[in-house]
Amino acid sequence: MDPVVILLLSLSCLLLLSLWRQSSERRKLPPGPTPLPVIGNFLQIDVKNINQSFTKFSKVYGPVFTLYLGRKPTVVLHGYEAVKEALIDHGEEFAGRGSFPVAERTNKGLGSPCDPTFILSCAPCNVICSIIFQNRFDYNDQDFLTFMDKVNENVRILSSPWLQVCNNFPSLIDYCPGSHHTVFKNVYYIRSYLSEKIKEHQESLNVANPRDFIDYYLIKQKQENHNQQSEFTLEHLETTVTDLFAAGTETTSTTLRYALLLLLKHPHVTAKVQEEIDRVVGRNRSPCMQDRSHMPYTDAMIHEVQRFIDLIPTNLPHAVTCDTKFRNYLIPKGTTVITSLSSVLHDSKEFPNPEVFDPGHFLDKNGNFKKSDYFMPFSAGKRICAGEGLARMELFLFLTTILQNFKLKSLLHTKDINITPVSNGFASLPPPYKLCFIPV
Repeated sequence: MDPVVILLLSLSCLLLLSLWRQSSERRKLPPGPTPLPVIGNFLQIDVKNINQSFTKFSKVYGPVFTLYLGRKPTVVLHGYEAVKEALIDHGEEFAGRGSFPVAERTNKGLGSPCDPTFILSCAPCNVICSIIFQNRFDYNDQDFLTFMDKVNENVRILSSPWLQVCNNFPSLIDYCPGSHHTVFKNVYYIRSYLSEKIKEHQESLNVANPRDFIDYYLIKQKQENHNQQSEFTLEHLETTVTDLFAAGTETTSTTLRYALLLLLKHPHVTAKVQEEIDRVVGRNRSPCMQDRSHMPYTDAMIHEVQRFIDLIPTNLPHAVTCDTKFRNYLIPKGTTVITSLSSVLHDSKEFPNPEVFDPGHFLDKNGNFKKSDYFMPFSAGKRICAGEGLARMELFLFLTTILQNFKLKSLLHTKDINITPVSNGFASLPPPYKLCFIPV
């Protein structure tokens, strides 16, 4: 028989097998659009605006639906009720870590216009540095600047449409050129840099006087030496420290950068915040965390920044830890679950006019701060962001200190200021802009 005919027959059999498996699998899972063989529903999703695609699907299939992002099914939870029910009411079952292929591969001037990206990246990064290796770097330290640039570049790349393709078709990672290779090179550099820091700590370790996170880890590793199954290895330490930098620097700096852009766009909000700072804190001391409870408008503004920018729209992927019955659907163990935080943060029932930036979303009729169960920028449940407390402190202290000491001046008229994110994949990143910090 002709080899070409044999090949065509083989491919046809594989295609039929794939279709049969999909149809059998889909009968048990929540409803969703019909997938194509191999590529699934990928062509029906706008990788530049995944949230909008999810919203359209939810209007057709309801708040719980299935998408095939490649050959494997992914269950999407859309809206507060479904997200809350999964992450909080069924926290154990939905606490698994979902597949994130690219990340998995990486884990083996005064008064003048300026781009705030640099300074707003340095400050949170130095906070993490002081926790991990008890050291704050000078903003002119070239090694520190290169390290920070690699971390920032990776977040930008991970938010690009191409990386969404790679995460859903992992075979492309090894065989196709693209920006994902830059991510791997950057992670190699970051881990090499951190490995040197770990070696320095090993040489100077004083068990009786631990200095920072790395010291405490190394001490724990020594205590676990007799345990063959111990997870306290140097490789795990490198990975953990890398994750702390990735999660604890760019997310906070991006939120700060977006906050200043929104304050430029809404000068009446800025004026109210500065009036509250003057009244509560004054000019003779720096703001402190105890001030937050006396500053409801400022607190509401920061919450509204986080709600409005929707930093991580589709959350990090989860997976069910066992066969789970959810809303009369059977979700097999190991299935990836996407929880649309965007659909919660922009729910019009909880936040009237959710597309409008308005601190009033977090204030009651008397001007007091109003909590909301829908406020989930850090996710919720078993895998809520471990750095939530630190991030909230940083956002409050950095923003109030800036607004206490400077007036913000835009180079554009407020109506011309663009606040549309330039990337809306893994993270929502603000467009580049310049502003003037005018001393008060």
